[in-house]
Order: sequence, then structure tokens, then C-alpha cells
Amino acid sequence: MDKYLSFEEIQHKCAKLNDVYQIEEAKFYQVVEMWADRDTSTEQKLVASFQELLQVVSDEITAMEQAVDLPSTCRMGCAFCCYFPIIINKMEAKLMKKAIENFPNQRRQTIQRHLNRYYEKYGEQVEQVTALDFEADEDFKYKYKQRLVPCPMLDTETNKCLAYEVRPLPCRTYVNYTDPKVCEENVMPKETISFEFLYNEYMGALNEFVQYLYEYEDTAFIEYPNDIYRTDYLAQYAKTFK
Repeated sequence: MDKYLSFEEIQHKCAKLNDVYQIEEAKFYQVVEMWADRDTSTEQKLVASFQELLQVVSDEITAMEQAVDLPSTCRMGCAFCCYFPIIINKMEAKLMKKAIENFPNQRRQTIQRHLNRYYEKYGEQVEQVTALDFEADEDFKYKYKQRLVPCPMLDTETNKCLAYEVRPLPCRTYVNYTDPKVCEENVMPKETISFEFLYNEYMGALNEFVQYLYEYEDTAFIEYPNDIYRTDYLAQYAKTFK
């Protein structure tokens, strides 16, 4: 029988992180500095830096887990967190769309067909849940998840993300370290952990890079700075991915 960490043990290990681990902010800025010097198109610079910054976030989480011996119990095929609302800004949505457009042709077409079927099936429900005011309603996450509307990028037959490597920050920073049943049995499990504080380093580096491009080159498909300040549900933005 598997023995899982208790809620109290998880809290203790997370508190210990403050003493034993320091986020390597320089890693984030090294990514954009490298791409700023590359002799390639602005579009390539933006998409590549976006993808690499997302990976740095994932790497930082892994390093923190190892620092306090905090093994994740999340497993392939477990998709309970894929019913949470995902809020991103318009710049992130555009970068995600461009990254998907660069996927191999067959994979890209699979995603497009999936999205067409998704909005045919869930379109009305998407309109209802995305009408929730995520800025003013403190309970919007609970209300959204209670409706059981899957993420547009979730293949509900396999429970796999169709754009896993470019999944947004809220997806990759939400982790379970105790019995996976807590996700199955609770709308909003208290035991899960969010590393969304890494958003500051991730978006700080990305914003600085786009600002640099705005001043010295061009920002390609990004409308700077407006796209950074326009936030919405991924379920709304993904309509443009089709």
C-alpha cells in the first residue's frame, strides 16, 4: 500500500523551501539575452524564448522538489486539474498559438479538428463559465471547476494535453504531493500546491525581452504593451487556435 505525505508534512516541506532554496532568477534572463543576440526572425525569437522560459519554470519546480524531497504524485492520465479555469494574457495566448502552428502538420491538424469538436460540444458551457468575473468574484475558480468543463487542449479520451510542452504557467505550476484521490474527491483540494509565484520571474523576463524588441527591432505579432494587460480565459483565447 502506497504511503503518501500528509497535508501537514507537505506544508512543513514547503515552509522549509524558504530556508534551503533560492530561485535562480538569472536563468530566466539568460534565455531572453541569448535569443536577443540570435540572427533569426523576431517571430522565432519570441516563440523560442517563450517555450524555453516555460521549461525554466518546470525545471525550477523540479529543483525545489528535490531540495526538500517532495515527490509529485501527479501521473500521466490524471486530468482533474484540467477542469480548472486558466487565465492568461493575450501575449501568452498569441505565443501559444504560434508555437502550435509550428508543430508538425499532422499534429497541428489533429489539434484543429479537436478544437472544432470541442467548441461544437462545449461552446454553450464555455460561454457560461467564462462569463464568471475572475477579477471580482473570489469564488470563480470553484464555480468554474464545479461545471466540469474540460480545458480546450485536453483530449478527454486519453486524458492527455494536446499542447503539453506549451501548456500555460497555471497548468505546470499546480502539483499534488499526496494521495491522488484528493483531486478526484474534492472540487478544490486543500492539499495541492501552486508554484504560480514563479510567474514573476517568467513574465518579468518575457516582458523585458518584448520591451527590448519594441525599442530596437519590432514585436512581430505582439501588440506591445497592450497584449500584456489583456487577460482572459484560455477557453476564450483557444477559439483563435482553430
